[in-house]
Amino acid sequence: MLCVISGFLGLLLCSSTFASGITLGATRVVHPADAAQSTFSVSNKTDASTYLIQSWVENATGAKTSDFIVTPPLYTSAPDNENVLRIVSSGAAHPQDKESLYYLNIKAIPSVDKKALEKHEGGSLIVATLMQVKLFVRPAGLTPSREKAADKLEFTRKGANLNIHNPTPYYLTLIDIKVGTKALQDVMVPPRESVSLALPAGSGGTVSWSAIGDHGEQDKAQRIIP
Repeated sequence: MLCVISGFLGLLLCSSTFASGITLGATRVVHPADAAQSTFSVSNKTDASTYLIQSWVENATGAKTSDFIVTPPLYTSAPDNENVLRIVSSGAAHPQDKESLYYLNIKAIPSVDKKALEKHEGGSLIVATLMQVKLFVRPAGLTPSREKAADKLEFTRKGANLNIHNPTPYYLTLIDIKVGTKALQDVMVPPRESVSLALPAGSGGTVSWSAIGDHGEQDKAQRIIP
């Protein structure tokens, strides 16, 4: 995990899928292309901790975008409480023949006891966690169905690399990839594109993987590499 310290009090930002006491309602957001908005829940599971929650959307390159507006963009999350974010489309144009990728960012900053803070003359370290989930904009009528998309993946060996081609209109995330007994890195393959992964020495001729579904479920599969 990469952490960067910044800010007057020493703000520690950590990229993660969860924060201590803060849980997200899903691992990804699927936004219908013709919908005005989607919703996403953020829960504070603690008994006594209050957090400041800040949310925004970035495009596929990691730059902040106005294509979607999150409301409320900033709020206080009370202990044992759930809040619902609205992800509102600004009406930006998207391709109608494939998914578009964005990222929903949620930063959780714990509250600070001012009296306790004043006792630390050298300053205190506030630990904030940045949680990021994928936001897919999905047009209606795409084929094949999302449930069958991973079945269409094509695996070929090219020299010392494994080529994975995704002929479908969906972003497909693969984890636990193994060629024989050799593990490969997790990867997301964009619609109608290919990615290439280096094969470790001694890799076998069978590839296995788990594909992540819309609800975070993992569908395991394997195939002989041509």
